[in-house]
Amino acid sequence: MFRKKPKAMSGSKEATASWPVEQVPSTPEEREFLHASEAASEHAVRDSEPQPLDELEVAKRELSSLNDKHLRLLAEFDNFRKRTAKERLDLMHFAGENTLKNMLPVLDDMERAIANNAKVDDINVVKQGFILIHQKLVQTFGALGVKPMSDVKGQPLDVDRHEAITSTPAPSGDLKGKVVDVVENGYTLHDKVIRFAKVIVGE
Repeated sequence: MFRKKPKAMSGSKEATASWPVEQVPSTPEEREFLHASEAASEHAVRDSEPQPLDELEVAKRELSSLNDKHLRLLAEFDNFRKRTAKERLDLMHFAGENTLKNMLPVLDDMERAIANNAKVDDINVVKQGFILIHQKLVQTFGALGVKPMSDVKGQPLDVDRHEAITSTPAPSGDLKGKVVDVVENGYTLHDKVIRFAKVIVGE
């Protein structure tokens, strides 16, 4: 009536403990299959578990990475320093390039005037040539932002714009402490004084 449970071998108690009663392996082939399955399962579990890296190895890798980054930054900074130094040197050498280019046409006019004056006896023509060249020169300077100081004569002495080289008795009382004459005109570059006007002050 009742089916007798097959005896489990002494070496397979653990192996057969998890099997249902009706599925307990009873033949050597089944028991061998059971052992092989459990061994494969344990091996798969061990392979799937992440293996902790050695702390020293991790520290070495981080140090190597940081060292590489440091060397790259040093190389980039050195290249930047060299490039900046070259640009600064070029700026010093060629800062006035555009100004000089704008001045060349005035120089050309002056050379043409000199060559023309050798053939002309009319002094008025020579004077007119100088006036035209001067006007062109002033226009060229103006385009570059350079302007002469205007209406200096008669103005109170301004030490931020004028340089008094001497004084003279004022022709009238209202000119005392004011500019009586201009010896050398002053100039500004975009409203910044680049040359003081040399003046004579009344006293």
